[in-house]
This record gives sequence, structure tokens and C-alpha cells, in this order.
Amino acid sequence: MTNELKPDNKHLRQIGISAPLKPPIPTSKNSSLASNGKRNPETSSPLDARKTALSILTTLDKENKTLDNIIEDFSDKIDLFSKKDRALMNALVYGVLRWRGRLDHIIEFFSNTPLTKIDLIVLNILRIALFQIIYLSRIPASAAVNTSVELSKSFAAPWVTGFVNAILRNAVRKFDKIPFPDLEKDPVSTIAVRNSFPKWLIKRWLYRFGHEETNLLCRAINTIPPITIRTNTLKTTREKLIKSLQHEVEKIKSTTYAPDGICFFNPKSSIPKIQSFRDGWFVVQDEAAQLVTLLLDPRPGDNVLDACSGLGGKTGHIAQIMKNKGSIIAIDKDDKKLSRLSSEMIRLGISITKTIPCDLEMPLNEKGLGLFDRILLDAPCSGLGIIRRNPDIKWSTSKKNINFFKERQLLFIDNLACLVKPSGVLVYAVCSTEPEENEEVVKDFLSNHPEFVIKKNCVPQSLKNKALISGGMYLKTSPINSNMDGFFSVCFQKKPV
Repeated sequence: MTNELKPDNKHLRQIGISAPLKPPIPTSKNSSLASNGKRNPETSSPLDARKTALSILTTLDKENKTLDNIIEDFSDKIDLFSKKDRALMNALVYGVLRWRGRLDHIIEFFSNTPLTKIDLIVLNILRIALFQIIYLSRIPASAAVNTSVELSKSFAAPWVTGFVNAILRNAVRKFDKIPFPDLEKDPVSTIAVRNSFPKWLIKRWLYRFGHEETNLLCRAINTIPPITIRTNTLKTTREKLIKSLQHEVEKIKSTTYAPDGICFFNPKSSIPKIQSFRDGWFVVQDEAAQLVTLLLDPRPGDNVLDACSGLGGKTGHIAQIMKNKGSIIAIDKDDKKLSRLSSEMIRLGISITKTIPCDLEMPLNEKGLGLFDRILLDAPCSGLGIIRRNPDIKWSTSKKNINFFKERQLLFIDNLACLVKPSGVLVYAVCSTEPEENEEVVKDFLSNHPEFVIKKNCVPQSLKNKALISGGMYLKTSPINSNMDGFFSVCFQKKPV
């Protein structure tokens, strides 16, 4: 690099850029920004997709929101994109989050400025560019550099644009030659950087699983999963649904374990626009989540409580297993979620649900809810079992979060215990594979509630003789052995009077 621009401006010092800079690579003729800075409407979509991805990633870094919620906030803009540009935006957002640790290692190698001193917008521009250069073979490196330089012009001064250009020019030539930490001397850092995971999590997994299984788990989590749906058997069959979707999606097949599940890739249109979805024939739900409801084993005529019902994924599954006969109370402290749940039940043709706003952090014995044959607690958790679908969880969760969630999970399940009928069941489930949220919660709950026991051998026939039941007591799924999200579930039964 040369010293054609001196890093002596106030803004330059604020973001900590101290690397010598080169002039930007000349913008291609097909750039979505003209030389006067105005948009060319004929070719603006690809840059708009990148700009939206940048806004989503930067909002995620700055605000205490989940990726799903942020994408929903941008839905009006995203809905205007072509299928190609929507796919690009999704690839950039999810790809950067999957590989952020490795991308940051590369940026840090080429930058004289620590990552912590680089403005978040500038850092995310670099991440987006590097992801395209390294992982998106259909996008020429020159296009990735040029569009990122144009993006930087929208947000920063010329010398920052030069910094972005200089980093990317070097990365294009040398990214595959940079050194990684030594595996023998520092296995935690090596596996963390190469697989793009936080060090604290890799350290935990190495202690529990060893090198080989930790690497397998990382690779499985970093694999793009299929879209998995659940057939609404109140309206159709799995066979009819597969037939209706054959020309809408790619690589469609039945799930291995869940009897109503289907998975596929690359739908031609967004899910809400597919006619069979609009007709209420299916719900998007991972296979592991479907198995949790099978463990609950609701029967027609039961009185069921779906605690922490959220948007109603499992509520609808419970109702269809009950053949829409009986009663389901769905509770959640978020009124907006309950409103959407009610709308979802209408779409699915379900009439046996009732919603009640309720905070599980408060005692429930005075709420007049009555007693239930079956209660499902799909508890709030760290989400470390669903990183492959929600890669933002890698960077938003910490060991402190896990202990916080454990305490909250125990509070919720303690408050629900009094609502279970004698001989009734309480299913506890989390989308986490971490022992604090799994076996430790079970142990503490049983210690506090001797009136409950683990109900063994209650798994559905379709799951027997499979490697999903641990010790005959726990349902455990993993991206490694079952190509599912990582779930933990256990069925407690209240002793008869």
C-alpha cells in the first residue's frame, strides 16, 4: 500500500484507521450508482440488496433484537426485491453471520487497525465483501470489491472508502494464504477461527465432546439446512402436500422421523405466497420441534396448556393430533404474538384454542386456569441448538446467558407444576444442547418437586430404536446424527393421588 492519503482527519481517527491507503478500484460501468451519486433505476436492485443486508447486520449489532425481528422490520423493502435480489440479501446476511469469526480474522490480518476501532458500518461492509469473495463463486471478486466501495461512499468519507478498497484489494490476492492459530498450541482458537464460532463455546464443546466431534458439530451447524414444514393433517395428507409442492420447490422429500414432516430447498416464491400455505395446508417447523409435540402425546378431548406458546407452531400441532377435539389454552406474555397465533389457528382451521396473556415469571395458581391433562413448556432458552437456522445466536449468547436462562426455566416450570392433574404430564423442551438447560434443569426440578417422576418409554413408535432417546428418558436431537436442530425434551408425570 502507498501513503497517498494521510490518516489525519478527525473522522479517520474516530474509527481508528491507521493503515496507508490506495485510491479506490474504478467503479464498473454496471455499477448501481452513477458517477454523480444518483441511482440508476435499471440496475439498482443488486446494490439495494447489499445495502439492505448492511442495514440489517448493523442494526443487529447495535440493537437488542433478534435477526428474525429485524428482518421483519425490513419486510416492506424486502418484498419489493426480485427473487434474485432477495436471495442475494439473504445469502449475505446469513452467510456473514455464519462466517463472521473467520471473516474478522482475515480483516484483522490485513488491517493495521484493531477491529474494535473500526466503525460497525465499515466493518460490516468489509465482512459482506469478503463473504462474497470467499464463499459466493458466482460473484466476481471485482464486483464484490466495487459494490462494497460504492457502499462505503454512501456512509463514510473518501479516506474510509480508500481503507475499504485497500483491505479488499489485498484480501482478493492473499486471503487463502493467511495463517491460522496453531492447532497443537491453541486448539480453541484454531477451531473457533476456522469454523467461525466464539471461543467460549468451542472451549465448552471441546471439554464435552473432544476435537473430532466438536469439528463435526461445527461443520453441521454451518451447513445451510433445508426448509422443513409440517403437514396440517386437518386439511390434507403429507402425500397430497408433496404433490402440490413438487413444482414449487427443489429436492423435496419426507422427513425421516416426524410422520407429517417435509423438507425442501429453493422455493420459487416466498412461503406466504405459496397457495398450499395460504390454504392452511402446512406450517414451517423443524423436524425436531415436531417430535416434541409427539412426546407430549395429546389425545382428542384432552385439556392442554401450551405455555410460552409464541406464534403457535406447537399449538397447531397439538390441535391437529387432537383432531381439533378438546381444549387448548395458549398463554404468552406478548399480546401481539397471541393475536398472530389466533390468526394462524384460523388459517389452519383450528377452533379449540383460547389465548390468555400470562407471565410465567409470576405464580399461576391464582389465575383460575384450572388443571390440565397435559402441559407443554417450550421454554425460552439460549437457542444454541438452532444456530444453523439462526446464526446470529453465535454472537449474541454467552455463558452468562445460559445460567440466566437456566434460572428462568426453573422458575417457569416450578410455576406450572401446580396446574398438572394427578397422573397428568408436563413436557419440558428447549432448543439447546447445553447441560445447564437440559439435565441440570431436570435434576433441580425433580429435587424441588418429588410429586413428579420422569415418564419413561413414552416415546412414539416412530422414534423407538433410533439414536434420539438418551437413557430411555430424554429426547435429544442434533445436526450431527439426525440433520435436525438441537432440541432437548423430557416428559414428567405427576404421581396419582
